[in-house]
Formats: sequence, structure tokens, C-alpha cells
Amino acid sequence: MVGGSGRTADLAPTCTDAIDVAADAGRIVVGIDGSTGSAAALHWAAEEAQLRGVEVHAVMAWQQPAVYGTSSLTALGMDPSMDTKLALAAAAEAEVARLGAKVAEGSDVVIVCEALEGHPAETLVHAAEGAALLVVGTRGHGGFVGALLGSVSQHVVAHAACPVVVVTDPSCRRAVDMDGAS
Repeated sequence: MVGGSGRTADLAPTCTDAIDVAADAGRIVVGIDGSTGSAAALHWAAEEAQLRGVEVHAVMAWQQPAVYGTSSLTALGMDPSMDTKLALAAAAEAEVARLGAKVAEGSDVVIVCEALEGHPAETLVHAAEGAALLVVGTRGHGGFVGALLGSVSQHVVAHAACPVVVVTDPSCRRAVDMDGAS
């Protein structure tokens, strides 16, 4: 079962009302962005929610890019920043709903989907207020292991008021031998 709160400044159609944080203290919040790491996080969150008998709150954060040199367009009565904002809000809402529906298919887990405007790290910390758990994916590491966590993962681990689970991107897992060497 999938729903959305439409908290994207009422720019996108809503499926359900906004989440009542006090009433949903047992919920699991998961940050998704369409990457394989966030898909793994969403799957993990859905499985955990099934075990706990709670709902998943899937959040996709989006930001409007800065637009420069639009003063002449504004003078003509055109607002490209608002057009961009509307398009981004609609696209993010559609994508989070699609991803949530895909994971919820064939399951009894309720997944509430929401696209929120803002920086992903801060948006997730705010969305997880009062939640039982916040789940995020990690990006794969490249040349050095210190980059295992992305900046969003690092931020939410340091700032979220609830426990945080960082799920490894399955495409980045490597076999480890008995000595622990990769």
C-alpha cells in the first residue's frame, strides 16, 4: 500500500494527509534518491517494517537549481524558477511513489511516499523526528575506504535524533576471505 503526503508545497497531487509525527512514532523513515544504494535501503526498511508491524515513510528530497540571468524573462511575466520548481516537485513525487509501489507490491507493509524540497541531509533529519529508525543507503567507495559513506549518510548519522541504519549498496559488496583481506 503506497500513499503520499504531498508536502511539496502543495504542488503535487496528494494521496494521503501529511504524517502525524506523534501518532506515527514507530515508523521507519528511509531516504531514497533512485540509486541502487537507496533501493537497497528501501527494501531493508520494508522488511524491517514488516517484522515490527509499522509503516515506512519513504522520503525523496529535491532542490531547485539556481537560475541566473532570468530578470528579462521575469519582466515578460514568465517565471522559469516557478516552472522548474513545479516540474521538479511533480517528478520527485512521481518517482518516490513509483519506487514505493514497486517495493510494496505483494506486501502488507504500508509505505507512505513523500517528496520534500530541501537539502537531502537536513530534510531526512527533520523527517525522522519522532521516528523509531532512519534508514539510508551508502554509496560505493572508490579509491579509498574513507569515502565509504556519502555526505548525506555522514550527516544523518551525526545529527538524527533516532537510530540510523546505513545499508550497503549491493553492487559495491566484495567477497572477503577468511583472513579478512578483500
